[in-house]
Amino acid sequence: MLQLSQIYKVFNEGTIDEKAALERVYLTLEPGDFVTVIGSNGAGKSTMMNLIAGNLTPDVGTVKIDGKDVTRQKEHERSRLIGRVFQDPMAGTAPSMTIEENMGMAYSRTHKRSFFSMGVTKKRKLLFREQLATLGLGLEDRLNAKVGFLSGGERQALSLLMATFTNPSILLLDEHTAALDPSRAKLITEKTKEIVAGTELTTLMVTHNMQQALDLGNRLIMMDKGQIIFEASGDQKKELTVERLLHEFQKIRGDHLANDRAVLSS
Repeated sequence: MLQLSQIYKVFNEGTIDEKAALERVYLTLEPGDFVTVIGSNGAGKSTMMNLIAGNLTPDVGTVKIDGKDVTRQKEHERSRLIGRVFQDPMAGTAPSMTIEENMGMAYSRTHKRSFFSMGVTKKRKLLFREQLATLGLGLEDRLNAKVGFLSGGERQALSLLMATFTNPSILLLDEHTAALDPSRAKLITEKTKEIVAGTELTTLMVTHNMQQALDLGNRLIMMDKGQIIFEASGDQKKELTVERLLHEFQKIRGDHLANDRAVLSS
């Protein structure tokens, strides 16, 4: 479903600020995998997500989705394959447009005739209402409300729905609960579990919250200095604790994962 092979990415090459953001990264997600990604700031998590999404191109290596090489494709060219939810609730929606219009834009990614050329049909409005009702936030009765007037949690729930209801091949969750207050973060976490389980979407989620990384998904990977240094799945993942994850990091790197939000959020 998703395959990263021998990925290298260097920023500011040949200068004093040269940094290898990713080195020899290999990662395969099978259909239905839900992989959580943890690591310190600067570990390469966001760079990896941006390479998958098409915001960046690797210096070396290939990115494949559904068996197709998309390494050189731009973000808009692979948008039908990828759904993404960002950390900032403002990033995944158009605030000056209504809920209905935002959902129409998301719908048009996988349909040849756009929302704007067709207008909103009764059938499509019913679909939007049905999908919104699954969030349990009453948004199905506010189709004409401007998204800019929604709370951060409501916007993030809408972003999550928009990223998933067209059944993309890959769902990317980029610290999508980090900017929310604890109650809203809990809500979005639960909605994520429900939606991913219900749709069996292949999902890659970056998080600084170690406990969240343990609670969600069937696989976990730890990154550091541009490399995947630890991976756990199945029963091994179920038996992990935050303390054991910190111990694994120390054992592999000979250092403590300290002074980082990964610890503070645990």
